[in-house]
Amino acid sequence: MGHSRPGGRTYSRDMPKIATVDRVDRERLIAFIRPRHRLVLLTTRRDGRPQVSPVTGGVDAQGRIVISTYPDRAKAVNLRRNPAATVLVQSDDWDGPYVQVDGTAEVLDMPARKTEDALVEYYRCISGEHPDWTEYREAMRRQGKSLIRITIDSWGPIATGGFPADRAPRA
Repeated sequence: MGHSRPGGRTYSRDMPKIATVDRVDRERLIAFIRPRHRLVLLTTRRDGRPQVSPVTGGVDAQGRIVISTYPDRAKAVNLRRNPAATVLVQSDDWDGPYVQVDGTAEVLDMPARKTEDALVEYYRCISGEHPDWTEYREAMRRQGKSLIRITIDSWGPIATGGFPADRAPRA
C-alpha cells in the first residue's frame, strides 16, 4: 500500500530505499561533481557560526570547485577572512546521490585578467561555449564579478539517503 509524500509522490512499505555509501578516489569524486551544478556552500561568519549559501558551481580544469559571486557577498567576505569552505554537492533529484567536500578557497576579483579568464572557464564548465565571449567578458567587468575557487582537501563518501540496511522495514 502506498502512502502520500510531500509533492504528491508515494512510497511503498514493500520497497524501502536503502542508504548507500561509496568511498571514492579523487578522480571518481571529480567525475561525480563535474555534471552537478547545485551546490550548498558553507563558510564561517565572523562570530564563528556557519553561513550557508545555495549556489551554482562547476569544476575547473585543475579540479577546483568554482562559484561566481560578487565581492561584497557574505560568502566572499567570509572566505577572505577564513578560507575554509565546505560544499555539499547535490544531484538534481532530491533523493539522488550527494557528497560533502572540504577545501581551501581563494577569492578572485575584477578587474583582473586572471579573474576574467577564470570566469570564462567557470561559464564553460557549466554551460559550454558562450555565443559572444567579448560581450560576456564586458558584462563580468561591468558587474564587478568575483570568482571563488576551492581546492579540494578532503571529502566524504558519495551517499544517498534511506534506511540503513539493517533497519529497513521488512516486506
